[in-house]
Amino acid sequence: MTQSPARSLEPFPNLVTMFFTRAREKGDAPFLWAKIGGTWTATSWAEAARQVAALAAGLKAAGIKPGDRVMLVSENRPEWCISDLAIMAAGCITVPTYITNTERDHAHIIADSGACAIIVSTEKLAKTLLQAVLRSNRGQTVIGIDAMRAPQGSIDFHDWRTLIADHPTDPAVAEAQATFQRDDLACIIYTSGTGGAPRGVMQHHGAILHNAKGCAAVISEDFGWDDEVFLSFLPLSHAYEHTGGQHFPIGLGGQIYYAESLDKLAANIEEVRPTIMFVVPRLFEVLRTRISKAIEKQGGMSSYLLARALDIGAKENDGRVRLVDRPAQLLVRTLFRPKIAKKFGGRMKAMVSGGAPLTPEVGLFFQSLGVTFLQGYGQTEAAPVISCNRPRAGIRMDSVGPPLDDTEVVIAPDGEILVRGELVMHGYWRNEAETARVLKDGWLHTGDIGEIDAKGRIRITDRKKDLIINDKGENVAPQKVEGMLTLQPEIVQAMIAGDRRPYMVALVVPDPDWTQEWCAANGTSCKFEKLAENSAYRTAIGQAIERVNKDLSVTERIRRFVLADAPFAIENEQLTPSLKIRRHVIRGVYGERLEALYKA
Repeated sequence: MTQSPARSLEPFPNLVTMFFTRAREKGDAPFLWAKIGGTWTATSWAEAARQVAALAAGLKAAGIKPGDRVMLVSENRPEWCISDLAIMAAGCITVPTYITNTERDHAHIIADSGACAIIVSTEKLAKTLLQAVLRSNRGQTVIGIDAMRAPQGSIDFHDWRTLIADHPTDPAVAEAQATFQRDDLACIIYTSGTGGAPRGVMQHHGAILHNAKGCAAVISEDFGWDDEVFLSFLPLSHAYEHTGGQHFPIGLGGQIYYAESLDKLAANIEEVRPTIMFVVPRLFEVLRTRISKAIEKQGGMSSYLLARALDIGAKENDGRVRLVDRPAQLLVRTLFRPKIAKKFGGRMKAMVSGGAPLTPEVGLFFQSLGVTFLQGYGQTEAAPVISCNRPRAGIRMDSVGPPLDDTEVVIAPDGEILVRGELVMHGYWRNEAETARVLKDGWLHTGDIGEIDAKGRIRITDRKKDLIINDKGENVAPQKVEGMLTLQPEIVQAMIAGDRRPYMVALVVPDPDWTQEWCAANGTSCKFEKLAENSAYRTAIGQAIERVNKDLSVTERIRRFVLADAPFAIENEQLTPSLKIRRHVIRGVYGERLEALYKA
């Protein structure tokens, strides 16, 4: 891929105008890709523009008015993007929701947002959704993307494709009607609720456009902006993928492939050969374990090269590669990293990690393998990207890089990170109290604790509200300790506790692959009920915790632990859809057992 000169994203009045502008420029070039019948099939820019214009007209014909909120319940697919753009083109406000939402979740968002219409992709998703619709007395217009039976009762049901076919509209007409401005509301994205009921974040057009322009500068200035290819797999209902995996690619005029599933992600990467991907740390914690185990099993030269790559990567990260290291560096660059690059498609410019804190060791692992790994930082309340590591600023895995262009970041006296700029939300939907709590004099109070280094890079130390304060008044950053625990092969997930207590305790989810291997080696049944009481098994996990304790301060060390009954998951509401642990939910399940660790 040739390097193109640095370019910047031109200013647009709104997201719809940006899309139609790119569609005119790109014409019949491929835009949205999905695998249909085992074959990757493209929707062109021109065809997408035609569908957006027609669907916007269809929404208006169905009685949906400018300013109305329209829920969008769908997995990642071309129709998601087309629906989102059409909702905005009709002058309405998109309310994306997770496909993992329960009936109660849907009912809350319908009631809170006041949505009067809903676009849903499949009959399976509609079953859960329609129960909430019928209970709510709102959202009475429902549009089904796939073929499905029309629900009975008072619901005004429409078929997505019929709505498009019945309202053909010139894209130029739809573009001319998109007269809203950067300050106008584009979407209400509900936070995933790590600490309680989701709140609706009001993202205006300018906030997302600000993010897209800032991210474009990173790609253009540090890598060269060409015909970019994105592989989308994080939920589009999350602000991170909504901006990074949809509107940012649109701004670049890139192509978007929609991954088939998480299980097929590795195969999709090799097939699609993306140039940019947005990822979450949890995915790479899993990949790190799998890659390490696969190479260890190969042994010989592969194991040797991995060890050399990790050694050289650590030295490169710290800027301390010596002359004597040059031969090993050359060996790693010529024999090892190209093989890894092929596993990631062979033309990956950067994988951008966000959505949750990344353990530095995980980032350094992939950086050592030759994968350019840019850790970013953001919040839904900031559309969501605030900062991102950049090669030109020097990538350090313990930082999240400098702020995006035109973004002000300062550290408050108590260490809290404050952000100001067009990216900051206008507030929480119909929630003045919470808005006043986090928005003060134009500054977004992020709730994160951090610092800024001499090169302007932000370093996150913890969440303000997540800090554990022991009975002596000493602070412990749980995410740091939990990240170190999950780097151990025996442990796949962990949560620590110890607020107002004399020492830290942990809730541990053992790694299933390691457990299978341990059971086979020890001739023991792998039934959890028996393992939980197996002293040798608990000792093995305790040894992993002790390895971590050696690198922790006395205050941070884990004294006792309990095994979780099951993994933290979205289905049991212990993980958010963006794979962050929901501490309040987990404490509700395991609180008594954690408290008991202080009594025995």
